[in-house]
Amino acid sequence: MDPEKKTEPASESEETPQPKAEVTQAPVDALSLTPEELEEEAAEAKANSDTPATAEIPEKKLSPIKRFFRKVNVYFLFFIILIIIASAITVVNYLNSQKAPVEPNIATQDLTEDALKQLANSDATVGNSSQTLTIQGNAIITGQTLMRGNLNIAGNLQTGGSIQGPSLTISGKSNLGDTQINNLQIATNLAVQGTTSVRDLNIAGTSNFSGAVTASQITVTRLILSGNAVLQIPNHISFTGGTPVPTANPAVLGNGGSASLSGSDTAGTVTINSGNNPTPGCLVKITFQQPFTSQPRVIVGPISIGAGQIQYYVERNNTTFSICTVNAAPNNQTFGFDYFITN
Repeated sequence: MDPEKKTEPASESEETPQPKAEVTQAPVDALSLTPEELEEEAAEAKANSDTPATAEIPEKKLSPIKRFFRKVNVYFLFFIILIIIASAITVVNYLNSQKAPVEPNIATQDLTEDALKQLANSDATVGNSSQTLTIQGNAIITGQTLMRGNLNIAGNLQTGGSIQGPSLTISGKSNLGDTQINNLQIATNLAVQGTTSVRDLNIAGTSNFSGAVTASQITVTRLILSGNAVLQIPNHISFTGGTPVPTANPAVLGNGGSASLSGSDTAGTVTINSGNNPTPGCLVKITFQQPFTSQPRVIVGPISIGAGQIQYYVERNNTTFSICTVNAAPNNQTFGFDYFITN
């Protein structure tokens, strides 16, 4: 019994590996098999692989959280959470911005006259010279403000009142709407593009005007026209100044003769009244109020018939000029001479 029983298991052990050899060579012959044969062969391999040991292993169950994370993309979930948080912050900020700002309740206190005097004589010091006081908001100072050092303003300066100071220095451009200056000194050039009204203008140096100059009155010590300049005077010319002094010559004018003058050192009229028995000679001498620097040029024109009857001429120097005649003037007549003098 024993030998027979021992030989049977050996034969079974020899037969059992044959299916495995066929299974291992199945992939080699798979190219020559039909789809139906491949399905049958796969079913046999599955049946052979199922053992009682593997069938008894229970299936491991997953928790709901792990199953949820397997079904949902984790990065997409984080993105949704960030959007929700950002939306909540936005809503909170919007609701806070719609709230009316809380007005600060500042307590007031009345000050007596003694308290005001005490404040006027005391100083409050904030920080030191090495520190900087920064005010983020607006500042309103109802009283006076004293800056012992320099004041630097980075923005615009607007004042509702006047600016008073011993000196004002502006390094850049300055636009002034209505400015009143008692004493204006300009060290370099002055360019005026618009209309300028000047009450009193005193110029110590040279002035150049490329355009027209309109003035109701111009007072100059010396007027020089250079180059091909043209002096155009559409209206009358009036020469003012001190009146020269006329001195009549009774020996030439005759008994009872006289002379008078109206005008200036530049232009005027000499009126002569002849007497009885005039004689040839210088009728009148005119002394200038302001002597000329050199001998002037004197132009004389006769007035009336009496002046036209005589042969007159002029004697002149830088202090006086005389109106003379070659023949005697007519008796007891009034006549005159206009004069114009240039240097």
